[in-house]
Amino acid sequence: MKIGILLSRVRVEEKLLMETFDKRHIPVDLLDDRELVFDLNDLAPMRAYDVILERCINHSRALYTLELLNAWGIPTVNSAHVAAVCGNKFSTTVALMTNKVPSPRTFLAYTPESALEAIETLGYPVVLKPAVGSWGRLISKVNDRDAAEAILEHKTILGSYHHSIFYIQEYIAKPKRDIRSFVVGEETICGIYRSSEHWITNTARGGQATNCPITPEIDALSRAAARAVGGGVVAIDLLEHPDGRLLVNEVNYTMEFRNSIDTTGVDIPGRVVDYVLKVGRGEL
Repeated sequence: MKIGILLSRVRVEEKLLMETFDKRHIPVDLLDDRELVFDLNDLAPMRAYDVILERCINHSRALYTLELLNAWGIPTVNSAHVAAVCGNKFSTTVALMTNKVPSPRTFLAYTPESALEAIETLGYPVVLKPAVGSWGRLISKVNDRDAAEAILEHKTILGSYHHSIFYIQEYIAKPKRDIRSFVVGEETICGIYRSSEHWITNTARGGQATNCPITPEIDALSRAAARAVGGGVVAIDLLEHPDGRLLVNEVNYTMEFRNSIDTTGVDIPGRVVDYVLKVGRGEL
């Protein structure tokens, strides 16, 4: 079997995946997206691959490459469809809503005036997010009208594509933590709590990871969210509502897991490699 790993640079997660392949005596080619050049009329160089595991940092590079590879009939983990849905918060929300997966109430607006109307319809505080983004960046908790007007003005003046669509979500008063679960195929393999005194609990922003037992509710909701976006290897971010409900906040298609292996005791890279091999053999 010929396997490629599409990546931007070799981070801890990529090293762990490469080590796992190596322990199984399975060679892999590293496909650095900074060096790739595709002749769109000649698929021969890529046709040799049975499966390619996508691990890009740059969403656009991942999306374009996966679309091309899938159009050529080359299996990838994850697929271009999953990348497109998970890489845009609006698309993720639509997929969750369409499949009746509970998630925070969300509004979409296109102008500062309509965005302010949406914010005040939801009621303060609200959360403003860029439709495309990761690691908790450019997210704002808006506590009152003065803050809303200032942030909307800043986003308008910044003027980039990321700030031209107003994605407005209700603020969930979670208990100083959220839950990240990991789904591989049809199985929720493990989960962590991400705890922080700050309202943003991402580990990239200083959140502390501890093991989260996978309850039947977490399992069912995680698998439902994974199915809604197209399946594969994904991480699900869950919020605990004060009334006891669990809500799906986001779904991540190029998941980071370095802080979750020892925390959960689960061999996450091993489970990912198992799945990649099944896709490469045509078993999924």
